[in-house]
Amino acid sequence: MIGQIYPQVPHSYRFELNKDMNFSSAHYIPDERAGACARVHGHTYFLCLTIAGNELDDLGFLVNFSELKKLIHGRFDHQLLNELPEVKGMIPSTEKMAELIYTLVQDYLDELDNGAKCLQVFLRETPTSYVVYRGDL
Repeated sequence: MIGQIYPQVPHSYRFELNKDMNFSSAHYIPDERAGACARVHGHTYFLCLTIAGNELDDLGFLVNFSELKKLIHGRFDHQLLNELPEVKGMIPSTEKMAELIYTLVQDYLDELDNGAKCLQVFLRETPTSYVVYRGDL
């Protein structure tokens, strides 16, 4: 994993969890204005999720790291993003993928009893390009 310094999200929660992971996927932007990105191409995306909350579960976790990995890596790794049901009808730009990941993570967190909140999705598409998505803070 690339050592990163991520933007910080000011908050007053007692616990903050950050989970780094990567996944390799292909995509294309179906519009000629995207230039070379209109053709199918791949990336190794680097992702950091920032999750916060005040209460831990009965195992002492804010969120189980392995569940987060299954949720994201298991869904997007070695996929053509444009063909996934969650992405159909959406242009899979890095911005839209960051927003989708936020939604998937927050929907998962909403099923838990401890009120954890996804504060930030940091999604790096290339060594020089990344997106930060924060949802509704």
